[in-house]
Amino acid sequence: MIERYETEEMKRIWSDENRFQKWLEVELAVCEAWTEEGRIPAEAMETIRKRAGFDLERIAEIESSTHHDVIAFVSSVAEKIGPEGRFVHLGLTSSDVVDTAGSLLILEALAVLIETLKSFSGLVLEKAREYRHIPCVGRTHGIHGEPTTFGLKLLNWHSQLQRDLERLELATNHIRVGKISGAVGTYAHCPPQIEEKVCSKLGLQRAPVSNQILQRDRHAEVLTAIAILGATMERIATEIRHLQRTEVLEAAEPFAKGQKGSSAMPHKRNPILSERVCGMARLLRGYALASMENIALWHERDISHSSVERIAWPDAFHLAHYSLKTLKRILAGLQVDPGRMAGNLELTRGLLFSQRILLFLVEEMGVSREDAYAIVQENAMRCWAGEGHLRDLLASDPRVSRYLDDDSLDLLFDYRYFTRYVDEIFSRFENRGEADPQNA
Repeated sequence: MIERYETEEMKRIWSDENRFQKWLEVELAVCEAWTEEGRIPAEAMETIRKRAGFDLERIAEIESSTHHDVIAFVSSVAEKIGPEGRFVHLGLTSSDVVDTAGSLLILEALAVLIETLKSFSGLVLEKAREYRHIPCVGRTHGIHGEPTTFGLKLLNWHSQLQRDLERLELATNHIRVGKISGAVGTYAHCPPQIEEKVCSKLGLQRAPVSNQILQRDRHAEVLTAIAILGATMERIATEIRHLQRTEVLEAAEPFAKGQKGSSAMPHKRNPILSERVCGMARLLRGYALASMENIALWHERDISHSSVERIAWPDAFHLAHYSLKTLKRILAGLQVDPGRMAGNLELTRGLLFSQRILLFLVEEMGVSREDAYAIVQENAMRCWAGEGHLRDLLASDPRVSRYLDDDSLDLLFDYRYFTRYVDEIFSRFENRGEADPQNA
């Protein structure tokens, strides 16, 4: 069976049942506000409260002829209420309901995504602390650079995830709005105090100004924040994919008993989960772009955004939540090989220390930077060519041996020099990101 990317939490939020329930909450809040204004009789409101509901099959039946989902929904609700159902949707346009309820749906989905992100970020921090002093090679351009630690690599991920969290929380604040302002935003048939009462009842802020809809820069901010989170997850997954390469093999995804990597090659262990996360990040970027294109609508509103959002909103949240849970699964079972990391540190036979030697010759021995660079680079190229370990090549070079004896060279080729500030970097994250990694 193909693993589905939906999560149970998001399936419930983006179900038809929950969507119509949010529409009903908005409609009832409007009725309550009208009752407080004296427009709907109190006894009628009592009947509306008791009988209001909807039937999915009936909505679908009505929509098959009306071709309008809000009309079908309102008709279904009115049928259940009876004569007092005439007060439902009083003074409203469809977008008053759909957009205000849409904010409620997005807020509900964001809350789930944020809690899962906190949990994953907490797990990353926990793993970073576990491996904070495990040395490994740092790579730039894919080429060995200088020593670092595996824990510091993970701490960098955690820090970026915290910024993703901040972006999602800011987007949450900007989408926490509703509008009950009518067909073009003038409150012609529904005065501003109704909007104020409704938004207060629903835990939303009223939009300072709107036309027929809430402006789509708010929604684009949400999907862009999600897409950036997707790019963060892709960054993490890409690193894991590289570390699992046969030639590297410093870390690998968990591989379950009975799992198969290839239909043709029984030996294969492929980073399929990380690759899946990378692919889903591409989709998230696509939805972010589509959400930006939804900002520019004709005049007070057209409907070109609607078809996009019916797919993009639920799908983006599904993808992001699934990817987070998948990465958490990967990291929880990540197979880390410190021995392989140590071996890879020696792979280039001391080349990682080239800058250390360069700076020592310049700062301590008074050699010009140009001369020092030429000395170290010449020996580094001999090392690349397989002529020996950089330390031994330098020891036999009279331009170096005049300054450095064997003991001095040994001190310069000590990995601990590069990682001496790791604890200080970690101290910046004390009492931060302490979310329980077992939750969500």
